[in-house]
Amino acid sequence: MKLFPICLLVFAASAVAKKVPDSSVDDLFADWQTGTPGAIVGVIHQGDLVYAKGHGMANLEYDIPIDADSVFRIGSTSKQFTAACVVLLAEQGALSLDDSLHSFFPDFPEYAKNITVRQLIHHTSGIRDYLTLSYLKGLTDEDYYEDKDIMQWLINQQELNFEPGTEHLYSNSGYWLLGQIVNQAAGMNMADYAKKHVFEPLGMQHTHFHNNHKKIVKNRASGYVPVTAGGYQISMTTLNMIGDGGIFTSLNDIRKWDAAFYDRTVLKESFWNTITTVGTLRNGKSIDYAGGLLIGEHQGHKLISHGGAFVGFRAELLRFPDQQLSVVVFANRGDARPTQKALQVAELYLPQEPANATIEEQPKPALVVQGPSASLDQLVGSYEVQPGVQLEVTAAGEVLHVKQTWNGIEYDLQNSKHGGNVYQIGEDGSITFTFTDFKNQQAQAIDLLQAGNPSKWQRQADTDASAVVLADFVGDYYSTELDVVYQLKMDGDKLMVQVLNNEPAELNAMDTDQLGYQGTIWDFQRTDGQISGFKLQAGRVQNLTFVKQ
Repeated sequence: MKLFPICLLVFAASAVAKKVPDSSVDDLFADWQTGTPGAIVGVIHQGDLVYAKGHGMANLEYDIPIDADSVFRIGSTSKQFTAACVVLLAEQGALSLDDSLHSFFPDFPEYAKNITVRQLIHHTSGIRDYLTLSYLKGLTDEDYYEDKDIMQWLINQQELNFEPGTEHLYSNSGYWLLGQIVNQAAGMNMADYAKKHVFEPLGMQHTHFHNNHKKIVKNRASGYVPVTAGGYQISMTTLNMIGDGGIFTSLNDIRKWDAAFYDRTVLKESFWNTITTVGTLRNGKSIDYAGGLLIGEHQGHKLISHGGAFVGFRAELLRFPDQQLSVVVFANRGDARPTQKALQVAELYLPQEPANATIEEQPKPALVVQGPSASLDQLVGSYEVQPGVQLEVTAAGEVLHVKQTWNGIEYDLQNSKHGGNVYQIGEDGSITFTFTDFKNQQAQAIDLLQAGNPSKWQRQADTDASAVVLADFVGDYYSTELDVVYQLKMDGDKLMVQVLNNEPAELNAMDTDQLGYQGTIWDFQRTDGQISGFKLQAGRVQNLTFVKQ
């Protein structure tokens, strides 16, 4: 789908949102009430907070309810503020978006000379994701590390996921590096630069980059995750990284950030033109990612958005510029689905028909309904969008079930009102799965549509791994890039991997010389018939080399 820079938009007065009773929004959050963590929900229309209500508790220990001044960690929704700092510095002449990564950090391998600041902004650099690297190193959410550690991890990476500019793959490393670049270009920490040049000028007094976990934060909401036995436990972090995340903010402050998009006196027209212009690959293909913002549409309405998730917090900020309508959902519970909730809220307010666009109409991703509904056994299987990122589709009775292999999240799909072979999550249908390309009475692909953003998942061929001898893979394997040893050993008839002092995990045979574990794929190599190492594929980290010791 060809996308457009927001600078071409004209905010039409006729594109107004509908009036909605508060009770209609309240109903969507009826299960997030007193006694549980929840969310602040806000609807901003033409600068006014037409809905602002806390659902649930900001702190369960002191029974403090959520309100519009509660301060939430918003995870990757922070990325737009990192991009804002970089764009402002470019406007001030302190850096260029075409500067190379190597010009700031010459200790990186030679490939850094071909990576630009602009590519870091658009996730087209190929830099491996540091959060995935930390997981592969055997670190957990409870472990502590610092900026200097991440820098060394990234410098140690001898390969990229792909040649810069040729693909688009989300990378937290890119935005963490942008934060480090701001430190150099501004001559001060990005937290201080953002406060001086963004938050203070906009009057965002309760917003900051949280680069000191010991800092006292007034009105802070605590983060929580559910526990199996029932109830919740605290889920916070001692990590101080900013750039890829790290923003603490409130609904009342985000309202001021949203107003700046339309006012354009503090942050000028040129600033917003840059931050909302999507990236382009070398082959000329446009992607949907701009400066920490996704640019797309929902139900025919132009949409600018970004979500976030870290420890016990989940966030979504949607902006429909034609209607001057924004929806905010900041949650302090790890089981929240804020994007789904925010879209449900938005649909209450959006007009039935999109406003007449003042730009050239662009083709929209559409649901494709291929003939009559297939039986569920024609849909089950494994579908992959990139190595290590798979959806396992199974059927139990009349219910279609999906598991995301890379994080273990599972959910049931429901039949869609569109009929055919279209399924959805929940009643709202904000995420749809269309099974397509039938061959030999089996769907060969899933067209996934989420918040207006399409992706294609291809069926993976069934393999017979029954002849694989798991004992052949036993041994110690070392990665110089991670500086870690993976110990593979047998436990009865199971092949287990031990990393550091973590609990051993079972590896499963996927094919000849290919193993898998929770969304990772291990492709083993042989020298003179003997296993000599493997390449690890793990979603946002590709082709990581391990050598058998």
